[in-house]
Amino acid sequence: LINRAERLGLSELYQLRGRVGRSDRRAYAYLLLPSEIDLTAIARRRLAALKEFSDLGAGFKIAALDLELRGAGNMLGGEQSGHIEAIGFELYTQMLDRAVRELKGEMPEEEVATQLNLGLNIRIPADYIPEENQRLRMYKRVAGVERDSQLHDVRAELIDRYGEPPAAVRNLLDYAELKLVAVRMGVGAIERKREQVSIKFRQTATVDPERLARFVASQRGTQFSPDGTLKFLQKATAAEDVLSNLKHLLEELAGTPSAAA
Repeated sequence: LINRAERLGLSELYQLRGRVGRSDRRAYAYLLLPSEIDLTAIARRRLAALKEFSDLGAGFKIAALDLELRGAGNMLGGEQSGHIEAIGFELYTQMLDRAVRELKGEMPEEEVATQLNLGLNIRIPADYIPEENQRLRMYKRVAGVERDSQLHDVRAELIDRYGEPPAAVRNLLDYAELKLVAVRMGVGAIERKREQVSIKFRQTATVDPERLARFVASQRGTQFSPDGTLKFLQKATAAEDVLSNLKHLLEELAGTPSAAA
């Protein structure tokens, strides 16, 4: 019996529920609420999630929803707390997914991922995709994009099913596009803290040395260290401007055709 269940967080309720039914005898977890209380919208979503997510591997879905509820919708922004603030949403969800796979006996292959930690408001609002499962599915689809054609398909599906995406969703798609460019170029990580941006290039990165030298010389306060890290100032604060500027910079440094267009 869990009394006053509305006072507990989603992860706490999930952990408590997991303490029953671990033998060969069927068990039940009862969540008790005062009959006269008016539940908040978030409390209702927490309780509804516990009812919905009960299958094997539901821990990842619970964790993702818990992040959304506690993070005020700013899933990739600077208002996060705890471990996710230190490592970013993308890496955090990758670690969660890997842990779930290992518990299920699936050993994922090692991947060298490109990490983007930009502190931007990049999300799917609940008023655009109301159903939580569908929002989670779309987040994972965007995160799993590996080719431009896949990103085009995701964009087309969003428009077809939910209408023209709002600014936050367009930012999410632009974020995915920036990551595709970074992966192709050989960027290890891009981090933005206020006006300071750091781009860490791998040794195999396709950077034009002359273009890089011109950029460093032309931008006041720009530094390029021997370990392959480019640091510079970017005063743009709007998400669409930050993403667009970074994408164009990478294309310029790589000397890709789109940069010259």
